[in-house]
Amino acid sequence: MDWTWYLLRFDGRINRALLWQALLIVALLAGLLEIVGQAVRAVEGGTSLALRLGFDIDFDFALDDVFRAVDPRTYRSLASADRATLILKALGTSLFSWIFLATAIKRLHDRDRSGWWIVPFVFIPRLFFQFSDRLPASNWFVPFDWAISALWLWGLVELFIMPGTSGHNRFGPDPLAEIEDASKSAASPAKSWDQQREIEFVPPSASPPGGMHVKRGA
Repeated sequence: MDWTWYLLRFDGRINRALLWQALLIVALLAGLLEIVGQAVRAVEGGTSLALRLGFDIDFDFALDDVFRAVDPRTYRSLASADRATLILKALGTSLFSWIFLATAIKRLHDRDRSGWWIVPFVFIPRLFFQFSDRLPASNWFVPFDWAISALWLWGLVELFIMPGTSGHNRFGPDPLAEIEDASKSAASPAKSWDQQREIEFVPPSASPPGGMHVKRGA
């Protein structure tokens, strides 16, 4: 597999299994980043290092941090020791967000949808969830809240549950068909030796064999 294309590029198609695999990769990288961040905070704070290995597996690849970055309340709530790891957090979040966009858009291509569907499926709901506490809490806003939640659930179903279109579509060949063809090629036995075509059987001659003969009448 071309891992650069898989994790960083936006062209082509991937199936559901590869999107779930990308989710696992990002979760492991997020755990590693958390360990590094704890080590940096321990060094700068002069305290002992007590690692907490817990991390959340999020369906949007920790994309919440992107929307927290545009919320001024995030920076006000940071402690002085946490501000020192802000750059590290920003770099990791940028990488995770890029991986999310690259794999999610290729998954939308597998569903024969444009990559711009990532806006109503992910960005609009996440912006709404981040700033929902600042919106008016009136009854007329409840249907809008339900619509945004339904849109987010629809995006999860499209990305992680629904199968891709079978066969070739406008974004490329079917990734499942390529996997099946590769498995068939690997499992097919070697071509058998056709004995009838490779060996020529010459019939024995009807004449008597040569050699010493006894003369008649001798």
